[in-house]
Amino acid sequence: MKLRSLLFAPGNRPDLIAKLPRSKPDAIAIDLEDAVPSSFKAEARNITREAVSALLESKPACQIFIRVNPVSTSAFRDDIKSLNKNIDGIVIPKVEKLGDLQTTVRELQQHDLSYFSVIAGFETARGVEDASHILEQHPTQLKAVYFGAEDFIADMGGERTKEGLEVLYARSKVVLAAKTRGLLALDQVVTAFKDDEFFLNDAKQAKNLGYSGKLCIHPSQVALAHQIFAPSEIEIERAKRLLASYNQGVKQGKGVIEFEGQMVDEPILIKARAILKVVDYE
Repeated sequence: MKLRSLLFAPGNRPDLIAKLPRSKPDAIAIDLEDAVPSSFKAEARNITREAVSALLESKPACQIFIRVNPVSTSAFRDDIKSLNKNIDGIVIPKVEKLGDLQTTVRELQQHDLSYFSVIAGFETARGVEDASHILEQHPTQLKAVYFGAEDFIADMGGERTKEGLEVLYARSKVVLAAKTRGLLALDQVVTAFKDDEFFLNDAKQAKNLGYSGKLCIHPSQVALAHQIFAPSEIEIERAKRLLASYNQGVKQGKGVIEFEGQMVDEPILIKARAILKVVDYE
């Protein structure tokens, strides 16, 4: 699964849902949670189902996810019941314990949706603190996680700043828990959707921390996310040359090789393979 960008739109806005694929995100998420007021949840389910059917007819290049309400809410099961069977999966917000994922899997099984991929959000103090434990026994349906800074800092009673130091520990903790379990990790949203420079800087920091992509709340952010999380042509070509040289070295019985003035061993090979995996290079 490639997830450099996950673009959101409210589930009660069919006009916005129809436009989601235009910016060519890797995946879209139609939101039945925070973006929809409580009194509009039922209506949003119907709107979303019809809008998804229309999207599927156009065969969009992106993956389609629905962000349902938290497992602990009464809306969760109604959301699951309303899902179109031809989407790619669901996004579970505010995961706080392993039981949230287990309940999700059981609910999907009951509705013959076990093939769905699941993206889990860690965006509360409890969820972030227990992320490593929760992911240690995660179900196979779980493919990625995300860190939600806005909800997290609200739960903590703090304030968001442009520097972001108040969420650096939590942001790092979530990506570490994901990567040690072989999962993709998506980074926090940038609410200042007109500030391209800020988004790029925030995405660069996320990439340096180990994140694979970004949550996007505006179509203009998709290209920016791809700019940061997609490897450059120079990186791709170097990775190809490195792996070719290493494979030749293996044939000669070498476990470590010299490549363009650098000693190459497994950690460097892992990075090169990861670069080529992003662009689906065989």
